[in-house]
Amino acid sequence: MFCYNCGRALSEHDFCTACGADVRLYKKIIHVSNMYYNEGLEKASVRDLTGAAESLRQSLKFNKSNIEARNLLGLVYFEVGDAMAALSQWVLSKNMQPEKNIADDYINKLQSNVGRLATINQSIKKYNQALVYCHQDSKDLAVIQLKKVLSLNPRFVRAHQLLALLYIDGEDWEHAERELRRCMNIDRNNAQTLRYLKVVEDMLTPDETVKQPAKRKKDESVRYRSENEIIIQPLNVKEPKRSGVATLLNMGIGIIIGLAVCYFLLVPAAQQAVRAEDQERITAISNESDAKTVRIQELEGQISGFDERILELQQQMRALEEDEGPLPYYDRLLLAATSYMESEDVHVVGAELEAITQEVPLDEMSEGFRKLYEQLVASVGSTLAAEYYNQGYSSYQAGRYDEAIPLLEKVVFYDAEHVRALYTLGRAYEESGDRENAISYFDQVIEQFPNTEYAGYAQPRRNSLAAGN
Repeated sequence: MFCYNCGRALSEHDFCTACGADVRLYKKIIHVSNMYYNEGLEKASVRDLTGAAESLRQSLKFNKSNIEARNLLGLVYFEVGDAMAALSQWVLSKNMQPEKNIADDYINKLQSNVGRLATINQSIKKYNQALVYCHQDSKDLAVIQLKKVLSLNPRFVRAHQLLALLYIDGEDWEHAERELRRCMNIDRNNAQTLRYLKVVEDMLTPDETVKQPAKRKKDESVRYRSENEIIIQPLNVKEPKRSGVATLLNMGIGIIIGLAVCYFLLVPAAQQAVRAEDQERITAISNESDAKTVRIQELEGQISGFDERILELQQQMRALEEDEGPLPYYDRLLLAATSYMESEDVHVVGAELEAITQEVPLDEMSEGFRKLYEQLVASVGSTLAAEYYNQGYSSYQAGRYDEAIPLLEKVVFYDAEHVRALYTLGRAYEESGDRENAISYFDQVIEQFPNTEYAGYAQPRRNSLAAGN
């Protein structure tokens, strides 16, 4: 561990033996940063990538120069498929420690493999298009697009999660579970994956709350069928004994009564039942025929609708293939970063950053793109701001306000806290007759730097311009 003030190695004392600086709190901060780094390393080793990323971000909050934590965070991002965020971390690490930094190897491997870099760009482009389709409620197109993303980058966790969410929306629980299991294989403790998986498992788990039928009580009677009647006879009841003649006579009478009942009651009822059954069969056949006719008409309508949908999808697919999306902007930014690392020519990088600022909708780009862009602006900003201010101020003093204004605006672009540039820019607009812009820049000086001498200079000039003097 080295002193933050003089760079000498620290001893066990709470002060630097070289310059005398108090390093007690500094040691605690470094210790906490290393503790979070070790925690992130342990989580990454058991594939808890979400927890590892959180611990590593905490480590960098305490010590942004923790190169090991920043490099490991880049590896975690790359493992879950977010290559741009990974590259931004490695570029920052390279800027902080240009020599003996393993981030060099990661960047070189990624940039030397042109096919791999193109695949990453394509997967990002298609994932963004899938999000657009989701917002447009074109879920089928979104599913197709996400499958293409995962064929290019199978470890893209966010694409797996979005595809699972679309399956859940379509109640395709088995496919949703399969995608979520794949997420678990990559990142075991991702909270969003676990939340989706719980919903899917609840839907796939059978209902075990149905009660078993109660056991019937032991029958206390004997049931048997006689002709078309069910006879119930209690147990332990004996029938009275009858003589043989009476039995035969009763049987004969029963047969005669049965035949009469069959002739007068059962036969007409059977005939009526047969006719009713035939009529029901005819009605059923007629209804089935009508239903098939209606179904045929519905299918014909659906075929017509499918033809129109196919044409629409083909048009969208052609538009998708022709649209290059934000890919060229990623290439331009990466080339600018590479150029800066190789030559450190701030003018070339500055010109490219200014062009990207005018052409690229930064709010619509990914978080990794914006972070790399902001880091490049911060790296070259101080040098370019000082150079542009000297040129702009010289032009202002010479009365060449048309030359001074764009130069001073570049100073404000690279360094928004440059109070002298803001005030001079307001004066240049005032001298050139642009009252509105002059008031705007004087207001910025007054609001952002209220207790400075420049605020005191700007206030009366602003009041005079506002009053029309």
